[in-house]
Amino acid sequence: MRAIVLVSGGLDSILAAKIIKDQGIDIVPLNFKTPFYHINPHSYNGSDLAEFTRNTLGEELRVEDIDKDFVELLLNPRYGFGAHMNPCIDCKILMLLKSKELMQEFNAKFIVTGEVLGQRPMSQYRQALKRIEEDAGLKGLLLRPLSAKNLIPTIPEVEGWIDRDKLFNISGRSRRLQIDLAKRLGIFGYPNASGGCLLTDRQFSERLKDLIRHREPSLRNIELLKVGRHFRLGEHTKLIVGRNEKENNYLEERAAAGDYLFVTEENVAGPVCLGVGDFSEEQIMLSGRIACRYYDLRENGAKVSCRLVFDKKSLSLSVTPLGEDDLAVLRL
Repeated sequence: MRAIVLVSGGLDSILAAKIIKDQGIDIVPLNFKTPFYHINPHSYNGSDLAEFTRNTLGEELRVEDIDKDFVELLLNPRYGFGAHMNPCIDCKILMLLKSKELMQEFNAKFIVTGEVLGQRPMSQYRQALKRIEEDAGLKGLLLRPLSAKNLIPTIPEVEGWIDRDKLFNISGRSRRLQIDLAKRLGIFGYPNASGGCLLTDRQFSERLKDLIRHREPSLRNIELLKVGRHFRLGEHTKLIVGRNEKENNYLEERAAAGDYLFVTEENVAGPVCLGVGDFSEEQIMLSGRIACRYYDLRENGAKVSCRLVFDKKSLSLSVTPLGEDDLAVLRL
């Protein structure tokens, strides 16, 4: 008997996988990659999720890329958004539909998730759990071990594939029971419960809304939302300012044909700035003024040189740093 287990990277899904495996079920840990879910690759006591899964469950993690499907979903989610840009119900349905497509390949009889009744306000109340199961076409075949005793028995329980008495009745937002259970099952080194979905972050969501409003939600542009300070200069013109050496290097490496790079002249400390879109002469000068606002200058208001790199050509701009009030109007 085999089951696909959705592994998000958090504790609950690992617990669900361990509970099912301990009942003698072969499991296929499955993780879905989206542009918005991020956990530090060293969150698991210096390990990444694949290594943590291998060490904890003794299984190899299967990763499926759903970037493009997810971006399309974001443009018009059937069940709307949560507090920010998080389409939690539609997201879960998409992942379960993709999991269902893989059931035959893995000869899996059912699917397992780490969902907990009442833990998430949008997607884990009773009616939402039922809707997700039905819309994914998995009625009776979606097992949630952590809350199973609070829910209608599934086919795996009714048929005796799984012992319902060894499942749990966890509900609500407290993490205490899961943490205690992890200790009992010998699971350590997992990340905290803050979650890794950028769509629940207010600032990131505002940047994403701006991107969608201006019809620019490409995967590359979404990746760029994750770094730097962002400024909207025009309908299809943005400037991204690096905040540290790591972001400066990232922006320089990600510069593509048609992009504008604003960098410091020699002997001046400051950020790398990436301009994306169609720039007028006025917007080029404005970008230089924004870039210089973050330079390490001894004299405020003095003219300073900024180097522009475009189409493998380089020229020097002489500008004065933009004032804070003007900067605030453009900042996302």
